[in-house]
Amino acid sequence: MTAPRIALTGLGLITGAGDDVEKCWSSISSGVSGIRTNTLFDTSELLTDWAGMVTGEQPEDLDRCYGLAATAIREALGRSGLDLDTVDRDRVAVVVGSSLGAMPTLEGVHAGLVHEGKLDAEQAAASQLSCVGDYIAAEFDLRGPRVVLSNACAASAVALGYAAELLWKGDVDYVVCGGVDPLASLSAYGFSALGALDPEPCSPLSASTGLTLGEGAGFMVLEPSDRAAARGARVLAELGGYGLSCDGYHQTAPDPSGKGARAAMAQALETAGLTPDDVDYLNLHGTGTPANDASEPKAVKLLFGTDIPPASSTKSIVGHTLGAAGAVEAVVSTLAIDRGTLPPTINTRGMDSPAGLDIIPETGRAARPEVVISNSFAFGGNNASVVLNRPGRPGSAPRRTEQVHEVVVTGVAGLAGSAGTTADLVAALDEERPVFAGLEHVAGVGEVPVGRVDVKSASRGVNPSRARRMDPLSLLAAAAVADLYGRHGKPSRAEAEGTGIVFATGYGPVTSVLRFHKGVLQQGISGANPALFANTVVNAAAGHVAMLHRYRGYTATIANGGTSSVLALQLAARVIARGMAERIMVVIADEFPEQALATQAGLPGYARSPHVVPGGRTGQVLSEGAAAILVESRASADARGAEVLAAVRGYGASGEAVGIGRLGRDGEAWSRSLRAAMAEAGTAPDEIDTVVSAASGYSLVDIAQSRALRLAGLADRPLLTPKALLGETYGSAGALGLVAALSAPEPRGNVLLSSFAYGGSYAAAVFDAGA
Repeated sequence: MTAPRIALTGLGLITGAGDDVEKCWSSISSGVSGIRTNTLFDTSELLTDWAGMVTGEQPEDLDRCYGLAATAIREALGRSGLDLDTVDRDRVAVVVGSSLGAMPTLEGVHAGLVHEGKLDAEQAAASQLSCVGDYIAAEFDLRGPRVVLSNACAASAVALGYAAELLWKGDVDYVVCGGVDPLASLSAYGFSALGALDPEPCSPLSASTGLTLGEGAGFMVLEPSDRAAARGARVLAELGGYGLSCDGYHQTAPDPSGKGARAAMAQALETAGLTPDDVDYLNLHGTGTPANDASEPKAVKLLFGTDIPPASSTKSIVGHTLGAAGAVEAVVSTLAIDRGTLPPTINTRGMDSPAGLDIIPETGRAARPEVVISNSFAFGGNNASVVLNRPGRPGSAPRRTEQVHEVVVTGVAGLAGSAGTTADLVAALDEERPVFAGLEHVAGVGEVPVGRVDVKSASRGVNPSRARRMDPLSLLAAAAVADLYGRHGKPSRAEAEGTGIVFATGYGPVTSVLRFHKGVLQQGISGANPALFANTVVNAAAGHVAMLHRYRGYTATIANGGTSSVLALQLAARVIARGMAERIMVVIADEFPEQALATQAGLPGYARSPHVVPGGRTGQVLSEGAAAILVESRASADARGAEVLAAVRGYGASGEAVGIGRLGRDGEAWSRSLRAAMAEAGTAPDEIDTVVSAASGYSLVDIAQSRALRLAGLADRPLLTPKALLGETYGSAGALGLVAALSAPEPRGNVLLSSFAYGGSYAAAVFDAGA
């Protein structure tokens, strides 16, 4: 089946420039600033009080993140003409990018803990990053696959790429895709501590004296073009392609050469079947910081030479909306195509672009762009580019959207709790010895078991000068990769530079976020540690690992709770199958400092003793863990003589609209992910040799999965229940299950991974360990 062209049929937008698409476009196209005085929180200690603040009233009983997202999605659905009651909601996906999520609520919860010693466990659990997708699914009753991407300021551009992968493969019929981030004191203090904020409204690509923070949400309805035509929808533009790359250069600064950014733009064009000569307009990342505004023009010149299209930064009008920026700017780029106006760069302070670019100064310009590139870059050297084109615009070359390679696994490693290496982990499984025997005291709860990784010991192989800059989450990730290379061999420098990294986590950099915010709460700006702030973005671990190993390839970061492992493996396999990467290191990690343990132990289903029996109503035990899985094309594996551990056969993902923190008890939605994975693999239930179970000892989870297995015809298949000994590791659980299955003495044949995330999200995968 030929991969479909992807139509954008609905847009929703809310920023400082306006509360809907028309108001935003009117301001943006005419060069009217949406930057104003920030009145949401005290800015007296910060470098500036300017911000691209949304002025529309938001619900008082709802986190600002959720309110902004709902506003933009409601508009996008309305404008698309799509009646959700007439379609299969099981095939409507939610793909969202965010850097902060419900940070305003989380800040309030943490302030109560720091100042009063009180922890609202339910509010803390309901403010995790993955909850953004859960809120959207519940609010709009969307039951398809669900994923939250969090590559900092590139998050929603990466989300557009993930949405494209789903549609190209035919996993879904529609995707509600976009990005959202609110203004929050954590990011404002962080960028102020870095000295990155402009005291005045920002002046990107001209004066370049710093950035201005903004907030907002941009969402789109995406669907195959033939489906849009069949329902008579008006197509505004097409999502032609996307490209992602990693600099592997610095924790916060971009590679000054611009090579990584150039690679992302070139990959996006190649995927779309276009060339630089086809591009009519560039919506640049254009933050206004000296580092970005020097490196991005270099990347543009590397790709376009002297024939550079007009290019502007709409952050000069709405501010930097962080994780929402890629989606906000994709909406603006779509409007540029549809409305025939190139948006301007305002507030140039009478200066020309030092790089000599045509930055469309001060007011919009009439034009008829056919092809647009929108750039988004982020901490950790993450580069994302999206290509949007006029509907039906033919390419200059074949599109790179079809599967052309078989994908295999050539390396696995994992650690959890007291098992600090893969060898320790395999020994614990063989000896049926739990890795979570330690007990810790939780106020108001008592002594509870938990699995702690000795991070210092596990990361002994990490370069000490690098390790000093890394937080616990990054060290766990690095330890897993180092262990994989110790087991399977280290790549050559050329192989390393051709390797990508997809990082995933259930909870993110909890230690860094809490430590940084505690410093702000207790000492104000003097307590805002810039080194800590750099590690508060979810993709920081990916950046550290990329720098350690010189990775320069594809990169993305997934933060979707317990399904994160399987979704990361799925994304890596899809990209490799299309021939847009040779190999990708998939790394998953979660760390649980005392506050995270207190949150989990304060909720139902936590065990009171280090004895877990999946299906036995004992309760679950939290355990820190990390895993690394090396995925590559079979051609690449054969060329370098790598041992193939398993072939990737199929994936499935599903969701249900049950609400934040909840889980359906009937197993129906969960079973859909299992059936979809087997269908893609071409494998019948009786051909599955091992089901890697997600059962954890918590009856809510275990009963739901039991019913799902029965509905999928898998009730009688052999089960591997790693959480009985490894604990509930959330993000890394699926990958650790794969490590356990592939490290067994005897081959397990067809292995099916089963995973879930609270909030009603499920993912499954089939691997052939005998291939």
